[in-house]
Amino acid sequence: MELKTMKTTSSTHLRGLKLAALAIGSSFILAGCAGHPPTEQYAVTQSAVNDAVSAGGTEFAAVEMKSAQDKFKQAEIAMHDKKYDEARMLAEQAEWDARVAERKAQAMKAQQTLKDSQQGVQELRQESQRTVQ
Repeated sequence: MELKTMKTTSSTHLRGLKLAALAIGSSFILAGCAGHPPTEQYAVTQSAVNDAVSAGGTEFAAVEMKSAQDKFKQAEIAMHDKKYDEARMLAEQAEWDARVAERKAQAMKAQQTLKDSQQGVQELRQESQRTVQ
């Protein structure tokens, strides 16, 4: 009877050690993932901000562009401070703000082109009516 009790205690103790080792290992893995700088996201965001500027975001989508640039600067600071999770989150937000600014600028340009085209058609109509009279 004494032998059976020792065997049960030993297996319970072993199971506890396995669970502890699993928990510690998981913590190291999660900490390792959080410890890498988000360089790929940073590069994607920088590209998105540059694309938005090229598309006219500063002129046609100033609010969105400022938001993207501000968040990108905050992401740079977080990267410098090794706050990689925060840097990744800010960079992602900056990327989407930049993409919105780019699309808005493209839409505004298209709208302006349409307006200019309509005005050109109107001028042609007026010109054709003058020559007919």
